[in-house]
Amino acid sequence: MTIKTERIEKETKGFSDVIDITNDIEELIDRCKVANGIATVFIPGSTGAVTTVEYEPGLKKDIPEFVNKILPQDAYYHHNETWHDGNGFSHMRAALYGPSLTVPFENGRLALGTWQQIVLLDFDARPRKRRVIIQIIGE
Repeated sequence: MTIKTERIEKETKGFSDVIDITNDIEELIDRCKVANGIATVFIPGSTGAVTTVEYEPGLKKDIPEFVNKILPQDAYYHHNETWHDGNGFSHMRAALYGPSLTVPFENGRLALGTWQQIVLLDFDARPRKRRVIIQIIGE
């Protein structure tokens, strides 16, 4: 069994930015020479998240609109009283989606549905350089 830990970095715009990272992960699987196993995708930090969606222009608009309905930027968040950084909404949105995802792969290809991609979500209140950790376990 092989265990490889890799990293990718992405520049984001913040404010519910949605970035497809599927190809990055498949390239890492290929580079690690592992055919079958699992890839765990993790974003360090408390204002970013990862999930799967159909990465298309409509959903890139729907996700920010959805999270703004349930966790509006201009609502009161106790976090803002602690740090005065105005990103309480960012933390809540990231907590809703979560920081990690595990996806199986077979024959070097992620076992995703036809219209399913892995995306990085950046909910912070400013642009960021996000690091994503991918741990590949397999044979």
